[in-house]
Amino acid sequence: MSNATENKFFDLHTSGIGYLNRIREVKPRKGAPFLATTIAALRGSSDDVEYCYIDCNVVGAEAEKLVRRCEQAVTAGKKVLVSFRIGDIWADAFTYEKGEKKGQPGASLKGRLLFIGWIKVDGETVYEAKPKNADPLPVPPQGESEAPAQPEEPADRPHQRRTA
Repeated sequence: MSNATENKFFDLHTSGIGYLNRIREVKPRKGAPFLATTIAALRGSSDDVEYCYIDCNVVGAEAEKLVRRCEQAVTAGKKVLVSFRIGDIWADAFTYEKGEKKGQPGASLKGRLLFIGWIKVDGETVYEAKPKNADPLPVPPQGESEAPAQPEEPADRPHQRRTA
């Protein structure tokens, strides 16, 4: 019999579809380097889509392998649409360091990219996960255009350095 206390965790998972952007290797001053990406998640009516940008640390060997597989397509400017599951989203406060909003406070959403259900590059399915006993991920809208055009990431949006 062990006296160790069992840790309990509460998971907050967000699932959706969105475009992969800014795939990069992050090398922090302390700790090991990690793979990161920004997802432009789609939300709202399919007639008037809005985008929610989520900066993600990619966790898990399978998710990392899939994101790395998409790196060339993203760099080439292709539309890489994915279904995703992100864990433990939180808001990160910062101060804009340049652009029209320089000196103003801002916030960005951050999370951990846990799972990719499928990948489409320029509308063509290039990956589909094998079904497991899990909640289904969203299916892209059907019709002439499967998803809205990939948004441009705002130029005044900070990318690396943030100060509280």
